[in-house]
Amino acid sequence: MKIYTRTGDTGETGLWGGRRVSKHDLRIQAYGSVDECNALLGLAICEAPESLKPLLIDLQNQLFVLGADLASPEASEHIPRIQAEQVSALEKAIDAAEADLPPLTQFILPGGSKAAAGLHLARTVARRAEREVVALMQAEAINPHALTWLNRLSDLLFVMARSANHLAQISDIPWQKP
Repeated sequence: MKIYTRTGDTGETGLWGGRRVSKHDLRIQAYGSVDECNALLGLAICEAPESLKPLLIDLQNQLFVLGADLASPEASEHIPRIQAEQVSALEKAIDAAEADLPPLTQFILPGGSKAAAGLHLARTVARRAEREVVALMQAEAINPHALTWLNRLSDLLFVMARSANHLAQISDIPWQKP
């Protein structure tokens, strides 16, 4: 199978079910940001403490599901969808990670270790994807769990960035009021 198809050379791409849309379509922007977040998690994994890597790889797999979900407006038994159980799993992961951290008493700046900085960057892209999914939801129906999952993902990535710093024995960088 060739990697190039030439079907996108006119600025359109195909969705599951055959519908062609502009590469600037809200749906394409949303799953493009999901893909970008996934790539950033791949980069963060390179620097992450070993104890965080299994969850990060699981999140990458779930981001792949989310991308397929967003790329597939037509119902299909072949397309996995984000489910409420996956949202609950993220909430449990947030709670477990926070239990091992000192309480957060002020705003912090993104950074510290390379792993934390990478996770903070992935978090900001997850937030962008969330905004794009909101815009898409205003234009057409999508799986409502997709938005909730993205919201929890960005929260988890924030906590995991703090965990990466904690495991590296690097303090979070406090925001200083000007």
